Amino acid sequence: MIICIVGPSGVGKTRLSIDLAKKYNAQVINCDATQIYKELDIGSAKITKEEMQGIKHHLIDIKNPNEEYSVSDYQKDARKIIDSNLEQNFIVCGGTGLYINALFYDYNFSEKDDNTYDDLTNEELYQMALAKDKDMKIHPSNRIRLINFLNNKNVTNNKDKSLYRDVIYIGLTMARDKIYEKVDQRVDIMYANGLVDEVKSLYNKYPDSMILKRAIGYKEIISYLNGEISLEEAKDLIKKNTRHYVKRQYTWFNNQLPVTWFDAEDYDAALSGIISFIESLNSK
Repeated sequence: MIICIVGPSGVGKTRLSIDLAKKYNAQVINCDATQIYKELDIGSAKITKEEMQGIKHHLIDIKNPNEEYSVSDYQKDARKIIDSNLEQNFIVCGGTGLYINALFYDYNFSEKDDNTYDDLTNEELYQMALAKDKDMKIHPSNRIRLINFLNNKNVTNNKDKSLYRDVIYIGLTMARDKIYEKVDQRVDIMYANGLVDEVKSLYNKYPDSMILKRAIGYKEIISYLNGEISLEEAKDLIKKNTRHYVKRQYTWFNNQLPVTWFDAEDYDAALSGIISFIESLNSK
C-alpha cells in the first residue's frame, strides 16, 4: 500500500505521516525538495530524529548544499525504493507537487542541453516554456526551473497515466486564514531557533549553492546578509513568500492529483476520518 500525504506548508503532514506509518507498519519517503539537502534543517522545518519515532525515512539529507538534485533524480531514487520493496507499505509525504507527479505518473526525462539563456528575461523564458507545454506550472519568477525545463530535450508528461496502482492521496487542509496564521507562527519559531545563524553558516560554506539561493527561508536571509534588506524585512518576506507558495500548492494538488481532503484543524478527528477512509478502500 502507498499513501501519499499532501497539503500546504505547516498543516501537519509530518505528524500524520508518523501516525499512519505506525498504524500500517510503513516507511516514509520524503517528498520535500528542500529536505533532500543536508544542513538545511531549521528553514526547511526538517523532521528531527526524535520526531521520526524510529520510523525509517528515505530521501532526507542525501545531498550537500552545493550539489544539484533534479526532479528526474528524485523520480529515479524514489521509484527504486518502492520497486525494490514491493511488500513494504510506504507513506510519501511532502509539499513538492512536481516530485509527486514525477514519481507516480508517466513523466519521462531524457538528456539535457546546457543553455544558460543569459540574454533572455524571465518573462521571455516563461513564454518559451508555455510554448513547449501550455500546461506547465512553473512560476514566471522561478528562473532556474524555467531554464531546467527548457533544457530538457524531451519530456513527456501524462498526468492521467498512473504507473502505480491504488495510491491513496490524502490531503490535509484548513481555513486559509488559519494556514496563514500557522505560517507566520512557524517563521517566528524558525527565527527563535536560530534560522539566521543557520543561513549565515551555510552561506559562508556554500556561497554558490543554488538551493540556498532559491529556497524560501534561505534566499530572504541571504538578501539580509548581503545588505539588501533589513532582518525584519527578511522575516516579513519569508512569511509573504510562504503564503504565496501555499496558494500555488493548493492549485497544484487540486488540479494535478485525485486528493481526498480532510480538515486538520481538529487533528484527532481528521486522523480518525483518514484511517476510516483508508480502511474502506482496503476492504473493497
